[in-house]
Amino acid sequence: MVTHEPWEDRLGVATGNATFQPHGEPAGGYRFPVSVIVERRQIRRGPWSVPSWEVTGIVAGEGFRTERRKIPIHEDAECQRFQWSGLVLEFFRDATESYWHNLQGRRPSLFVVCYEQEDGGSLEPVMVTADPHEGDAYLETEGTVHAVPIPPGLYRWLEQYVVDHYRPAERKMRKRKKWKENEQSGKTPSSGRRH
Repeated sequence: MVTHEPWEDRLGVATGNATFQPHGEPAGGYRFPVSVIVERRQIRRGPWSVPSWEVTGIVAGEGFRTERRKIPIHEDAECQRFQWSGLVLEFFRDATESYWHNLQGRRPSLFVVCYEQEDGGSLEPVMVTADPHEGDAYLETEGTVHAVPIPPGLYRWLEQYVVDHYRPAERKMRKRKKWKENEQSGKTPSSGRRH
């Protein structure tokens, strides 16, 4: 059974039943409008408290095809949640092998690349990808990469995309050297070193 947060009802989406269609195939891929849910909590460490930011979810659907903006969706004494809309998740044919490995893992995820804003350290998502290798590449920058579970609606689209476009590379066996022929002709096999 798929569960969802109360804020998802207010946004008009239940992640398990989201109905949306991909748009176009730019360079062989699909595009989905998505929003990222970011949560801020105050962590107490001795007499001080520091903010802790975490990406807690992704929602997709036509209602999220808007300009980039940050909308507060929940606030209480312990945490604040924000919806960052205007992001796009794209699937590309040249990344289908990475998608396949992602789907075969124990926890299929989407990877959200975030940077701290200059306004005091709030977290701004700048990109969403299903390719774990692309997410890893951003770990070498000043940003952070957060892995979040793929919403069921997007999981089905990604799975179908991989089924339609992934073709495993053909395995090639290396040729063995013919040692017997070398021995009979008087040649000694070269070890690659010069004497």
